[in-house]
Amino acid sequence: VQLQASGGGLVQSGGSLRLSCAASGGTFVGYAMGWFRQAPGKEREFVAAVSWNGRDTLYADSVKGRFTASRDDARDDAKNPVYLQMSSLEPDDTAVYYCAANPGLSSPDPRVYEYWGQGTLVTVSS
Repeated sequence: VQLQASGGGLVQSGGSLRLSCAASGGTFVGYAMGWFRQAPGKEREFVAAVSWNGRDTLYADSVKGRFTASRDDARDDAKNPVYLQMSSLEPDDTAVYYCAANPGLSSPDPRVYEYWGQGTLVTVSS
């Protein structure tokens, strides 16, 4: 089973993007899903997480109020895609964004995530 993040691109400061994360070859229904990012020359950092049922979310302080993590109901889409709606983007948001799956609870700790997708690049110009 693999994860694939998509939706990245170039956007001006203040703009918006929506990232998607979908599974292929299987499903991550029942898994908490996290979003992380890594900027050039920096360590990977937590961005947001959404619980297995989509009811609970966690956010890094740097993105609270600007980013929204969500997921479709598995009853509507068995692939249960996950989204990261990003608004009021800033140049500091420039990074490769990754989605990850965790069989447990939502967490900002990357060590609990068992599956990682290839990232998608988000570039915010000033």
